[in-house]
Amino acid sequence: MKIRSTTILAVRHKGEVAVAGDGQVSLGNTVMKHQARKVRRLYHGQVITGFAGATADAFTLFDLLEKKLEQYNGNLMRAAVELAKEWRTDKMLRRLEAMLVAVDKESSLLLTGTGDVIEADNNVLAIGSGGPYAQAAALALVNNSDLDVESICRVAMGIAADICVFTNHAIVIEKI
Repeated sequence: MKIRSTTILAVRHKGEVAVAGDGQVSLGNTVMKHQARKVRRLYHGQVITGFAGATADAFTLFDLLEKKLEQYNGNLMRAAVELAKEWRTDKMLRRLEAMLVAVDKESSLLLTGTGDVIEADNNVLAIGSGGPYAQAAALALVNNSDLDVESICRVAMGIAADICVFTNHAIVIEKI
């Protein structure tokens, strides 16, 4: 059974960055949970992450990223690259089915199990079932409104929840 369970959105705007995630977890066509927390802070609150995919796999990746951040003194880019290398080459980690978004004051990154560490050109990243909807809405709002970063996330995630059946309105937002 395919698990579809989230929308994660990261927006960098007007000197601030926020990561938003919805709370729905679905198994097939059934909603299993409404208030899941898929956004969390790492490295003394200086890094915000969000995940899409298998929950246990994502928590494994959160722990590994936290260790890499400690090892590289909070340097998110270096920690992300090292995590991606390990994720891609380790026999056990290669099986993890999740994607991560990680942001700090300087960088907004997308990490995948294929070794990708992608930095957004346009200051907006989104993953998960409703990711394309949230990303499109956020891009429109960043370029055509005076909203702050948190408001952009809230409106864009609301639009995604209105369109994507695997996304709900139980939105969690963390901001730096």
